[in-house]
Amino acid sequence: MISSDAGLVDDLLHLLAAAGTTAELTHGGAALRRAHRAAPLVLVGADALAAPAVLALPRRPGVVVAAHGELGPAAFDAALALGAERVVRLPQDEGWLVERAVRAVTDPVETGTLTVVAGACGGAGASTLATALALSLRGERATVLVDADGHAGGLDLVLGAEWEDGLRWPDLAGLRGRVDGAPVVAALPRAHGVHVLAPSREAPAPVPAAALAAVVAAARAGGHPVVVDLPVRADPALVEPVLAEADLVVLVVPGRVRALAAAAALLADPVWARAVLVVRTAPGGLGAAEVGAALDRPVVAELVHDRSALPRGERGEPPQTGARTPLGQVGRRLLPRLQRAVTGG
Repeated sequence: MISSDAGLVDDLLHLLAAAGTTAELTHGGAALRRAHRAAPLVLVGADALAAPAVLALPRRPGVVVAAHGELGPAAFDAALALGAERVVRLPQDEGWLVERAVRAVTDPVETGTLTVVAGACGGAGASTLATALALSLRGERATVLVDADGHAGGLDLVLGAEWEDGLRWPDLAGLRGRVDGAPVVAALPRAHGVHVLAPSREAPAPVPAAALAAVVAAARAGGHPVVVDLPVRADPALVEPVLAEADLVVLVVPGRVRALAAAAALLADPVWARAVLVVRTAPGGLGAAEVGAALDRPVVAELVHDRSALPRGERGEPPQTGARTPLGQVGRRLLPRLQRAVTGG
């Protein structure tokens, strides 16, 4: 619960007690960020909507704004920006809030992680790495692998799922706002335990920013880990919201001078400030240490040349992610970082 309105806090505490739940009241700092990330339900008082600590919070499912009476236009816009699923007015909406609190604690779903992978230039290997990470993240809930480039060849090809039935981007381009993730995820092509959302090769078209945000949020709300292969040169309206929500941002930089120059230009943009580097090395090219020194950033992992990757891809076989494979070794360096980002460790 985030509020400094004593009367509102008192009313909300009574309602939560009636639902058999307890609340953690917080206002800012690390405690707010931790609670916002971990709580099954977040209640934000209307008085706190303009607080800098609240404005800095990322969007997530399970946010409800509470108020005594109607919100003004500015406050309502702030609630939408926060991603609130509903604005409850007390006392009119007390019954709904009690039911929602009960549902949050009796059937909680942990929000799925979001990993963004991008290449500093074309041919960096970002799509292959994104697919490998999606395969490595498979668990109780299937991973959702999203190709955000509507004109690309399609990650369904990398996964070997091009013949699988299911929806492609043209079928979902009209999505907006909050949607039910279960039917969306279930309708996507699936192969090797991964659902994949790819463009249509018959009708290529740009991916709408609102549709991408809706699909990612819906899949995460259902507890699915999401991996997005993001085109770095796309419209900022597409790129920036996804980067802001990501738990881990990975930039793949080939060990070549031109790729190094492209990466330097990209990393100068503040929206890429959180990106970690994976350097793809090959015989005769720059080494990981040279790339890291030139970009003045640590290199988290080195992706060495894999002679089997090309023939496997041409046969429609998914990337290998075993512990001794190049992609598997990169995953073992990246996935702990993803876990630490989620837990705050």
